[in-house]
Amino acid sequence: QVQLVESGGGLVQAGGSLRLSCAASGHTFRFSNYAMAWFRQAPGKEREFVAAISWGGGTTLYADSVKGRLTISRDNAKNTVYLQMNMLKPEDTAVYYCAADSTRLVYSTASRYNYWGRGTQVTVSS
Repeated sequence: QVQLVESGGGLVQAGGSLRLSCAASGHTFRFSNYAMAWFRQAPGKEREFVAAISWGGGTTLYADSVKGRLTISRDNAKNTVYLQMNMLKPEDTAVYYCAADSTRLVYSTASRYNYWGRGTQVTVSS
């Protein structure tokens, strides 16, 4: 079993920055064998893909709406994946979820990911 715990959410003004973290753990869990991703869900909307990163960090994938503003990265020594969020907009307001899957590839489809955190709230005021 894999546990994912997100942190770093909060309230920020438009144009500001936040850094989300997702700490992964589990019995016999090897973080470096998992692709990691961030998704988000705004009130009244479906969960949507934000960014994903491969095992070693060499491949990343982003939603068009966040390219150039949000950056996903990982530290395999710390079993942690990050989402650096710059130039935030009110439309970025959502609960942000971390997801993991033991796959060599990266995907933007939520159903491809087997493990999920409980989420962290990000609110961007105008």
